[in-house]
Amino acid sequence: MAYTIRKVCYFYTTVEDKPGEAFKLLSNLSAIGINLLAFTAIPIGPRRTQISLFPDDDCQMKDEAQKAGIKLDGPHQALLVQGDDELGALAEIHNKLYQADVNVYASNGVTDGRGNYGYLIYTRPQDHDRAIKVLDIK
Repeated sequence: MAYTIRKVCYFYTTVEDKPGEAFKLLSNLSAIGINLLAFTAIPIGPRRTQISLFPDDDCQMKDEAQKAGIKLDGPHQALLVQGDDELGALAEIHNKLYQADVNVYASNGVTDGRGNYGYLIYTRPQDHDRAIKVLDIK
């Protein structure tokens, strides 16, 4: 199974849970030149949504978002897996983490419909270095 894993940083912000809020945020980020590797949004109560942003350049994200008045929490660490979409593609990765006693406390994944996938892995800060080591990430 062919895949790559890399360290990524993410930032999050909270917005009102109403139409157009993600559009406004994403448009602002695009206007200031922020390229995103990934984006997730989850509800956190009846009227709020937490949006996680995975920029291609975390230093640029921090600087430009601050200049634009976008309030972000972060950077936080995660792992981005990209590879060939095959049956059991994530099992090997999860087995290595399991064998090293690393807990995956959250994850998100999607296929592109053309044979590839992307997968975000969130580990606890105290487990992150061990995850990097066991997955042989440079």
